[in-house]
Amino acid sequence: MNAGIHGGLLRRHRDFRLLWCGETTGKFGTAVTGVAMPLVAVSTLHAGTFEVSLLSAAAWLPWLIIGLPVGAWVDRMRRRPIMLAADVVSLLLFASVPVASWLGWLSIGQLLTVALLAGTAAVFFQTAYTAYLPGLLEPADRPEGNAKLHGSASAAQIVGLGAGGLLAQLAGAVSAIFANAGTFLVSFLCLLGMRHREPRATEAERPPKALVKEVRAGLGLVARDPWFRTLTLFGAFSNLALTGYQSIQVVFLVREVGLSSGAVGGLIAVASTGGVVGAFAARRVAARMGTARAMLLFQLGFPVFALLIPLTTGGAGLAFYVLGGLAVSGGVVAGNVIKSGFQQAYCPPALFGRLAASSAFLNYGAIPLGAILGGVLGTALGVRPAMWITTAGVPLAALILYFSPIRRCRDLPTAPRPENASPARGSGVALSRS
Repeated sequence: MNAGIHGGLLRRHRDFRLLWCGETTGKFGTAVTGVAMPLVAVSTLHAGTFEVSLLSAAAWLPWLIIGLPVGAWVDRMRRRPIMLAADVVSLLLFASVPVASWLGWLSIGQLLTVALLAGTAAVFFQTAYTAYLPGLLEPADRPEGNAKLHGSASAAQIVGLGAGGLLAQLAGAVSAIFANAGTFLVSFLCLLGMRHREPRATEAERPPKALVKEVRAGLGLVARDPWFRTLTLFGAFSNLALTGYQSIQVVFLVREVGLSSGAVGGLIAVASTGGVVGAFAARRVAARMGTARAMLLFQLGFPVFALLIPLTTGGAGLAFYVLGGLAVSGGVVAGNVIKSGFQQAYCPPALFGRLAASSAFLNYGAIPLGAILGGVLGTALGVRPAMWITTAGVPLAALILYFSPIRRCRDLPTAPRPENASPARGSGVALSRS
């Protein structure tokens, strides 16, 4: 049964409802921290532009270090216990920040350590979550599930960004981080209450025991298939540019534009509302014009407006940031919805974990590099010139999609070609993707 657009999946699928609730709450907490951590560094610890950018880099660096082996490991195990453990670790890490502040021990070193270790937990959680979701939902329900998860995540991020700035102004940025710790408790309880249990893999279904071979299989999955390869390269270059400006946007808005902590969170939240629209427009636009054409529209057409962001000034000039942010967030989230549906239909189920980790190794691995790039450019050239350079990279990255097979078709494929469908002995699989 297809529930359509009336929210039927949330009403009739208890486990999806719990997953949706926990994931939405987690995205809210992550958004709060995304504003609060840089504000703690800027306003409490008086950190420089480069030190602030290192916070973003530290949070994503684990994808470069452990992303590949985690994907192979996740495919060997049940995914839900991994997600539960990651929630507990994240809760304790973020709770340590306000405790250290109350004791007078807080430093930029601790913030970087928390960001790095919480990022490590996020690698395990996100890889397991990506592999867990297709087994929870029937194929007919996945488009609706993807849209609801991405849409609610965008809405939660919007509220979280505003709440992060408001909490920072009313109770201090450190207290806002304590709120994030609570969201991991909610996520843990939601996961704990789910009834769905993954079957134990039989020996025939288990991936090969050699971890190196499993990692190679995941990389082969991404490298050999033109669709996976195109989307992965695009994701890596896009994240490099996106994180480049996002890692210094708090510094930009506070020190260049002159906004208060509360105004920063509110402005970023307003600019992020495009993500909600993008999430729920994605399916309709894709159905009307085709998934491949919709991908080009959302990932190439919309991000051009990122070039408005560096024009931001006080007063009426804030509209430049809002318009640019609306277009970028709408395009990114809509593209992610389409990409998720394609990935779930196209990838062999036994390889979801390795696909998630291999594509994330490049996609998310570019994020710490982008954060460092933003910090280096901001320190060397000034924050506003750095914003110009990094925002220009957002639409330029989408040229990878334009000069790819995506431009020549209406829809993304739902199954690999026969010559790519069978595993290869050396790599474990002959597919490849983002």
